[in-house]
Amino acid sequence: MGIEFPNRVGLAAGLDKNGDYIDALGQLGFGHLELGTVTPKPQPGNPQPRMFRVKPADAIINRMGFNNEGVDHLVERLEARRYSGVVGANIGKQKDTPVDRAAADYLICLEKVYPHCDYVAVNISSPNTENLRQLQDSGHLRELLEAIVRAGNDHAETFGGKCPIVVKIAPDWEDAALTGALETIAASGVDGLNATNTTISRDAIAGLPHADEAGGLSGAPLLQPANRVLKKCREVLGDSFPIMGSGGIMSGGDAVAKIAAGADVVQLYTGFIYNGPNLVHDCAHAICKEYAHVE
Repeated sequence: MGIEFPNRVGLAAGLDKNGDYIDALGQLGFGHLELGTVTPKPQPGNPQPRMFRVKPADAIINRMGFNNEGVDHLVERLEARRYSGVVGANIGKQKDTPVDRAAADYLICLEKVYPHCDYVAVNISSPNTENLRQLQDSGHLRELLEAIVRAGNDHAETFGGKCPIVVKIAPDWEDAALTGALETIAASGVDGLNATNTTISRDAIAGLPHADEAGGLSGAPLLQPANRVLKKCREVLGDSFPIMGSGGIMSGGDAVAKIAAGADVVQLYTGFIYNGPNLVHDCAHAICKEYAHVE
């Protein structure tokens, strides 16, 4: 996408929704930070409790619901940061915005963050905002991405430089629907893909504490389904299309597996919560050792 990443290991969206900890997180060795998801206006998210550790499975279920201070707050934090590394801004729609008017919310956020970050991620795949995943349907997706790409091209001229746009998709697809969505994404003119968000499946944690809580499941149980989707993405989109891989990385070996499945760079969240900052180094080192023959 024209971005030089210092290493292949990034922070996934959701941990620092408002950009309040950019400089601190930037000291932990990440190759990039993805902030958000942010919406045009502040919103409280879903009622608490809304996040649950499924400890026996090294997993988390969350139904946060895009709780954030709004895009203007994130822009203020981006302007004030000292961290000079790669930063992405993840954008979404307000909870109460109907799906058929969602594009307006994304376009507001896109314009505001565009000159202040290295890429923009369009979140159409969180399971925690009602009906959001309808935006992955072919008709909605085509219209949304056409509007976003058109606006992005206008902003590139206005601000004197292009900020790449990435689409973040879910892991819960049948192959035929996924292939159709990927073909729409490829034809839209967006610059990259993030595979994947959290899953609504509970097959891997059935019977465990909190398994019946609503929300998206992340952590170790997500690795295989996310990698299955990632492999399909690489197959459909080809070797040169930029893909970020997220979902289920709990070790350096998992990061290597994510690269092998088709990711160009990877992202951590739940693994970082369970295993701490050393995981960033472990993943970066494992990838280097596997692919650059660095001991």
